[in-house]
Amino acid sequence: MTTWEYAPAPESAALANVSPTYRPFVDGRFVDGGGEALKTVNPATEEVLAEVGTASAEDVDRAVAAARRAYEKTWGPMRGAERAKYLFRIARIVAERSRELAVLETLDNGKPIRESRDVDVPTASAHLFHHAGWADKLGHAGLGSDPRPVGVVGAVIPWNFPLLMAAWKVAPALACGNTIVLKPAETTPLTALVLAEIAAEAGLPDGVLNVLPGAGDVGAALVAHAGLDKVAFTGSTDVGRSIQRQLAGTGRRLTLELGGKAANIVYDDAALDQAVEGVVDGIFFNQGHVCCAGSRLLVQESVAEEFSELLLRRIETLRVGDPLDKNTDVGAINSRAQLARIDALVAAGDAEGAVRWTSPCPLPERGLYFPPTVFSGVEQTMRVAREEIFGPVLSVLTFRTPEEAVAKANNTAYGLSAGIWTEKGAKAMWTAQRIRAGVVWTNTFNRFDPTSPFGGYKESGFGREGGRIGLEAYLDA
Repeated sequence: MTTWEYAPAPESAALANVSPTYRPFVDGRFVDGGGEALKTVNPATEEVLAEVGTASAEDVDRAVAAARRAYEKTWGPMRGAERAKYLFRIARIVAERSRELAVLETLDNGKPIRESRDVDVPTASAHLFHHAGWADKLGHAGLGSDPRPVGVVGAVIPWNFPLLMAAWKVAPALACGNTIVLKPAETTPLTALVLAEIAAEAGLPDGVLNVLPGAGDVGAALVAHAGLDKVAFTGSTDVGRSIQRQLAGTGRRLTLELGGKAANIVYDDAALDQAVEGVVDGIFFNQGHVCCAGSRLLVQESVAEEFSELLLRRIETLRVGDPLDKNTDVGAINSRAQLARIDALVAAGDAEGAVRWTSPCPLPERGLYFPPTVFSGVEQTMRVAREEIFGPVLSVLTFRTPEEAVAKANNTAYGLSAGIWTEKGAKAMWTAQRIRAGVVWTNTFNRFDPTSPFGGYKESGFGREGGRIGLEAYLDA
């Protein structure tokens, strides 16, 4: 089909103010890490962005000790209203530096600048503002009249939403009076380190926030550290299982936000054009690098053919390319390892007999890219219907009745999210009540708000982040 030709509209990479080198942030200052330095790469070009010093086991010890001192002497005893002032300052600076942070996130992660600019950074700032408002009102959160902080929190975050995931962990932890040691993902450490710089600029007391870049060994050393009172992890289900086994019986608290294989249900009475937009956003937002992505599309048989035609026609208009171009819809895959996983699971779909459709969109000659892909004729036993691909790949199944839709939606090891598309409110409520998922969207998808809790069931983890309920994980009520 014919699409509009857009002139390139690139954002300037210079706005990111990328430093040649970055270092761990421990006890209020940037320090030389004892680990082997890593090079963080721009996935759109595979060019090195910066060299990042990483933490050693000794650095983990120092960071946890600094966080303990700050918790016992400064941050824990501080009045909530005073803690709020620091969080408000950090939130304001994040908002003021939003353009810089958005460009830096896009360079380091590969997501389109439009998403970094309009979603990631504003939502990160919103979480900081929201939790700053809770800092002096914790006694009114319904979690006891005098809730106390847990203590020292160790947080490990993934590479798909680096700054936003950092804010999801840092904001509630600090608002509740805890101190935190944050370990960003190996491939996307830069915005977390700039967040540490912002915290220092805001005058946050030494040791309250510590950031330790590095690979999986640093995360493992952190979550195993006996000096922690709580671990908050967002990442893969396999690693989450390992952490849960490790912390069992230790008395340390744990929240896990893990993988997903969300169902997006389209009933025959849905506004189909609206549903098409929601399905596209549900799977191709952030290249499908989203734990709650609507990667399983369930369409009622009576509209399946019509909906498929509308959907494929819309997907053909998506532009895959330079993430810094404001016209880009689908950016770069974050790493070569993730691209290899997507390739392997797509090959499995072919081998198992699913019918693959790939967008004819052109791909850049260099960089890590994968075209939007749709599998039809999918059976529930196929790997593309069961395993989290974490890429721009959609699996399509059909159903005849609402009961069958719910059964298929729940036929998964995961339970993080789901979507429902219908013009009948009663049908939407009936379906939502029967779907075993932590978040269920109706006639929308990927809507996030700091006032609303987020989390999953089954192999998607446990605990909630955001909202009043999300405070509970960071309080000893």
